[in-house]
Amino acid sequence: MEYIMLFISSSLVNNFILIRFLGICPFMGVSRSINVSVSISLAIMFVMTASSSATWLVYRLVLVPLGIQFMQTVVFILIIASLVQFVEMAIEKTSPQMHVALGIYLPLIATNCAVLGIALINAQDNRGFLEMLVFTIGSAAGMGVAQVLFAGIRERVSFSDVPQAFKGMPIAFISAGILAIAFMGFAGLVK
Repeated sequence: MEYIMLFISSSLVNNFILIRFLGICPFMGVSRSINVSVSISLAIMFVMTASSSATWLVYRLVLVPLGIQFMQTVVFILIIASLVQFVEMAIEKTSPQMHVALGIYLPLIATNCAVLGIALINAQDNRGFLEMLVFTIGSAAGMGVAQVLFAGIRERVSFSDVPQAFKGMPIAFISAGILAIAFMGFAGLVK
């Protein structure tokens, strides 16, 4: 039950994009299409899970025993950048169309503050490996849900009669704000 509550808490109650406001760049940048949003969400989920696992191991087995925890940010960034490079090469080889569709936003996963944020939060909260995995997967799933919901809203709004002053990013930010308010409704689920 503890793991289920941790998953719900990380995905809905403390959603990285809509509650913590981390990972806004791909959220706003690639949310014009549901298909692209699903793809970037899966890439972020893979990178978050792999990088959190790797950073957790490096933190516990190298940084803490050597007493150099102050190096965590630099080490975590190097691990994340390496993993993102690997994911980019894999997507380019397996799906060139998806690589083109994701464009600049795929390498930007490396600088996505949510990916680094999850690694730093896991180190700070001193979670065990299984708890860290549940928290990371829940956070990534919550980001994916927010990303896909927002893409659906943006697709629908693109066919709506929006006043000229609100077309483009203004209506996107208004929609994101309303979606964030809706996610705040989950706050009572977990204490």
